[in-house]
Amino acid sequence: MQLISCKIFSMSNQERATRPRKTKAVAAAVPIPSDQHAAWYQLLRAHGKLLHGVETRLHSDGQIPHHWYDVLVTLEKAPGQRLRLSELAEHVVTSRSNLTRLVDRLETEGFLRREACPDDRRGSYAVLTEAGAQARLAAWPTVSKAIVELFATYVSNEEAIVITQTLQRVADASDGT
Repeated sequence: MQLISCKIFSMSNQERATRPRKTKAVAAAVPIPSDQHAAWYQLLRAHGKLLHGVETRLHSDGQIPHHWYDVLVTLEKAPGQRLRLSELAEHVVTSRSNLTRLVDRLETEGFLRREACPDDRRGSYAVLTEAGAQARLAAWPTVSKAIVELFATYVSNEEAIVITQTLQRVADASDGT
């Protein structure tokens, strides 16, 4: 690192001025109405704080991590308690890049199993196991208490309806992209 620094500092002003610069094209920012920008910021802020709060409570109670819970509850609600991995990735909070490792870990723990897709040799299903259903059920009291303490206490029924409708509209519109 020091050699590179010395080389840069030893260049004359003329050498620096004639040296080609690497620049990236920067797209013009799209103006965002302040109310929507504030809503976006608070959505991200609340999301981070709520997930952290749930995760902290799950850890304190000796339960599975929230991202495990997210996968297990998603499989539990799916038809036949199974989803193709690509479908699972669309429904969970965990990023697609982390999902493969997470599914590997959940399979090692016995909380799900993979099944080959009969019509696609490259595809596979994640299938909830009895152990996975039990782990999800064991974590539910902690999760439900956290939802009440961290969210429901601060949101009226009317506000919950508006939030649900709004976020569903946003999520549904994002499904097309």
